[in-house]
Amino acid sequence: MSDSITPAALREAALVSKAWPYEEARKLLKRYEKGAPAKGHILFETGYGPSGLPHIGTFNEVLRTTMVRQAYQELSDIPTRLIAFSDDMDGLRKVPDNVPNQEMLRAHLGKPLTKIPDPFGKYESFAHHNNAMLREFLDRFGFDYDFRSSTEAYEGGQFDEALKGILRHYQGIMDIMLPTLRKERQATYSPVLPVSPKSGIVLQVPVEVVDADAGLIRFEDEGETITQSILGGKAKLQWKVDWAMRWVALGVDYEMSGKDLIDSVVQSSKIARELGARPPEGFNYEMFLDEKGEKISKSKGNGLSLEQWLTYGPEESLAFYAYREPKKAKQLHMGVIPRAVDEYWQFKGNYAAQPIEQKLGNPVHHIHGGKLPDGELPVTFGLLLNLVGVMGDASKEQVWGYLANYVADASAEKYPELDRLIGHALAYHRDFVAPTLKRRKPEPNEAAALRALDAKLAEMPADASAEDIQNEVYAIGKDEAYGFASLRDWFKALYETLLGAEQGPRMGSFIALYGIANSRKLIAEALA
Repeated sequence: MSDSITPAALREAALVSKAWPYEEARKLLKRYEKGAPAKGHILFETGYGPSGLPHIGTFNEVLRTTMVRQAYQELSDIPTRLIAFSDDMDGLRKVPDNVPNQEMLRAHLGKPLTKIPDPFGKYESFAHHNNAMLREFLDRFGFDYDFRSSTEAYEGGQFDEALKGILRHYQGIMDIMLPTLRKERQATYSPVLPVSPKSGIVLQVPVEVVDADAGLIRFEDEGETITQSILGGKAKLQWKVDWAMRWVALGVDYEMSGKDLIDSVVQSSKIARELGARPPEGFNYEMFLDEKGEKISKSKGNGLSLEQWLTYGPEESLAFYAYREPKKAKQLHMGVIPRAVDEYWQFKGNYAAQPIEQKLGNPVHHIHGGKLPDGELPVTFGLLLNLVGVMGDASKEQVWGYLANYVADASAEKYPELDRLIGHALAYHRDFVAPTLKRRKPEPNEAAALRALDAKLAEMPADASAEDIQNEVYAIGKDEAYGFASLRDWFKALYETLLGAEQGPRMGSFIALYGIANSRKLIAEALA
């Protein structure tokens, strides 16, 4: 944020901004109109089910929650905290498709994730492995969060008082949950899931409350009647009840969740009220979909992983994609990365000159917490991809050599962001673009137009501007002698015959970047 903007002016603009993080943050202002809660801070929570490897959807929830937290900090002086909570005491219900040692995992189905060996052989349990991966992902982006483990909270007694409250309100909770269940499920449902003292499995059996204040229940386990405490990690709760209990025990003020959990939010909120607490604020975001339009799943491993995105695009491009339209379903696959990269830089370039109202609606304000990094990008990522596409198997140094045609003082030292993007472009081309490139032969009218373009380029100086070249490209496309119904048809012909792609850059910019002599060679190859 510019030094000329005072905190008071920022707060005044944020109070009326229509950017979704501010709309969410204002819910918290209303929640505590009279000042800070008794605990002294506003608590944000994100939840993670570590039954599969963390994916972009997991990261996305922490990112968006952080954006709301930052917006609230611009609106209020009350301190905030963010908890990343792992439901790692959950019983493993099915073996994920994308992990090794599946037979070993099958032998442990039903046990808490922290009691199952790590199939990768690196950590003390499967949950510890996946929790470590989650923290590594979040740390890479510099998130400010406290990690919490469900197992540690249950076993360490942090939930004991809240668990006694569950038993005291057992019938009220049953009255909330039973109408939402199928008839056959109603017969066996219990909010409390005892851990079997025999098998270690998280049991889904009916239970009887023996002594709520002592935390005692009774249940059947392999034909034997067991009386057992639910405290100290000897039981966990069914998902919707567990979520509500966690809100109450931790004092959660804000938690967002996916559209697939709308019913869970409704029921968990009712249970929180039954326990005498106020449910947190939040909203339901739409889900990321894979290229086929299917929901991304941790256990399937479909969609893009965080590592994949960061191989082909920088971190800020992923944050930009996650920020936009959170209530709209979006496909998440390799094809969305280039546009996200270029749109991020476009919005970043606009930020400095914008009035404060527009700054607060600019995605980059929320990505960087109002403190944008320095740096500029003299060419678009799309243009880089097209350059790499015609160069073939190129090195970074070779790409920089071509950039010297287009960018004054082109060097990695002057443009470190561009240097990073060259690496991403080379990887993206190698793994995703190169296998799909196919240059087609030009039609007779297209060949005539290409010959005309070649003749014009032959007349131009080697350092001709992108604009001058673009004017000649336009003139040929508009010339009725070449029979193009529209300029779009001419550009499409250029992309398909010269670049081997259906879409492409402004040809004037591309030719200036690639060089007139090299571009004429491309035309000659197309006409051969």
